[in-house]
Amino acid sequence: MCGRFARYSLSRELERYFNALPPTFEIQPSYNVAPTQEIPVIVQLEDARHIKKRHWGLVPFWAKDISIGSKMINARAETLSSKPAFKAALKHRRCLIPANGFYEWKGKAGNKQPYYICLPAGEPLAFAGIYEIWEDKKAPPEAGPYKSCTIITTDASDSVKDIHDRMPVILKPEAYEEWLGPANKDPAKIEELLKTSYVKNLKSYPVSRLVNRVGNNSKECMEPIKKNED
Repeated sequence: MCGRFARYSLSRELERYFNALPPTFEIQPSYNVAPTQEIPVIVQLEDARHIKKRHWGLVPFWAKDISIGSKMINARAETLSSKPAFKAALKHRRCLIPANGFYEWKGKAGNKQPYYICLPAGEPLAFAGIYEIWEDKKAPPEAGPYKSCTIITTDASDSVKDIHDRMPVILKPEAYEEWLGPANKDPAKIEELLKTSYVKNLKSYPVSRLVNRVGNNSKECMEPIKKNED
């Protein structure tokens, strides 16, 4: 599972790293991204990559309301093509979710130690994601659609499994084009990409329990500490 992450790279770095056009909105750093918040994502529209906004927590097009989104922040790679909530988006609406690292918790309930997990060199990364566009038929036209996304997860690699048994699918940069490409609609090929083109070697370290509270959103959330220091 991935329930919190950090994304402090700003617009220019995201534009350069993902070869995307500038966004039409301001991107603020967030060291404690939580479900239902709006986040930047990379989507392919025609021949260009764009940075758009999506709420974290997928709301399928057939949902009655947006409350389901808080329960759909992750999608298991193993069952994407068979789940009604995900299979259409997997085929037509894939995205990259920029991040710098993510958090996971280890230990017994009530006394879990948070860890920050990132690439060894600390560079930006991208979770494999899918997105949906939900229309509220009762809302006035000016309200617009609700746009949401979810992070795809897989079995934890050797570098993560001591902390948690699941991890986000962090796509390798060479897989971005194929993942975003609208012409790639074969579920078998897409699922093979998720199995073979993700980063397995990650580093981790314990961080302060400040990250446990959504309201705490500073660099302190991801700074290393000695275990039980906080």
